[in-house]
Amino acid sequence: MKAHDLQQLSDAELLKRIQEEEENLSHLRFQKVIGQLENPMKLGHVRKTIARIKTILRDRQLNPSTEQPGQVEQQK
Repeated sequence: MKAHDLQQLSDAELLKRIQEEEENLSHLRFQKVIGQLENPMKLGHVRKTIARIKTILRDRQLNPSTEQPGQVEQQK
């Protein structure tokens, strides 16, 4: 999934997505150990997806002023 697509998700959806991707990564690692992994590049793709999601979450922590999807802009 591209970073642009991930930025459209809420924090809760991103946290859920991280959990799913980490579970997927553990399954891929297990398949690699037992010799059933057909495409070893999937490991790298999943790891990069997890890193992208964590980067987006960290950016939102450091810059809470940036508008997030579903966030209502406050007026003064």
